[in-house]
Amino acid sequence: MAKGEKKHLACQQLTPRYEVVQQLKDARKAQDMTQEVLAERVGTKKSNISRFESGKYNPSLDFLIKVAGSLGKQVQIRIK
Repeated sequence: MAKGEKKHLACQQLTPRYEVVQQLKDARKAQDMTQEVLAERVGTKKSNISRFESGKYNPSLDFLIKVAGSLGKQVQIRIK
């Protein structure tokens, strides 16, 4: 596999993760909710929410479900 193909594949694999992060971040901001308030609702530290939103944290499915639920949202997974 060529170097360019490897890079493209890596980007494709990360895209869903970044989309989920962005959707949850947008939902938080749409509710005028701070990271501190979200962290309190999730039962975690603000630093974990900050790392999650910046893409520096690879969240578990359980964490995503907690964050989404705290925002009045649900996680839906589709496999194509």
